[in-house]
Amino acid sequence: MTNQLAPLAAPYPPEVAAILAGYPQQDGYILSLFRTFANSVRFLRKGVPNLLDRESPLPLRMREIVILRTTANRRCEYEWGVHVSYFAKAARLSPEQIAATTAAAIDPALWSETEAGLLAAIDALCRDGRMDDTLHAAFTAAWTKEQQLEIFALCGAYHTVSFVANAARLPGEPFGTRFPESAAS
Repeated sequence: MTNQLAPLAAPYPPEVAAILAGYPQQDGYILSLFRTFANSVRFLRKGVPNLLDRESPLPLRMREIVILRTTANRRCEYEWGVHVSYFAKAARLSPEQIAATTAAAIDPALWSETEAGLLAAIDALCRDGRMDDTLHAAFTAAWTKEQQLEIFALCGAYHTVSFVANAARLPGEPFGTRFPESAAS
């Protein structure tokens, strides 16, 4: 079994077929993108909204690493600060790790191998919209298809959140954490 994402082919499991029936189609053709979503019934059903629930295939710590690195890459102190304030303790992120999510380079000494790989993948996605072959191979080996889709959805959703917060020039919430002074510009 491989964790490489690929479009599902018909015939689909009944639950997937029922959900896909609600997706746009052209003469019965379902886009490859939507059929790729079908690797995860959850993702197919929910898409990007409602990703911060207990049913996530990602542990809280991994979810927060994705969100913090994505919002830091987008220089969105507002959302980064909200997540640090609300979730960093529950995610068991140390003060050094929290600060490191804003650093220009990943310090592998602060992270497990899986976490450092996840941070590298997020950086590549934020920078290039893709991963090189070596990073992609490590990523697909480390994460299930459902987890891969969740990581992509979180990264994308928090790009959107960052764009909105930054464009609106939202000041940090009174309870929100500020970027460390050492944060990369």
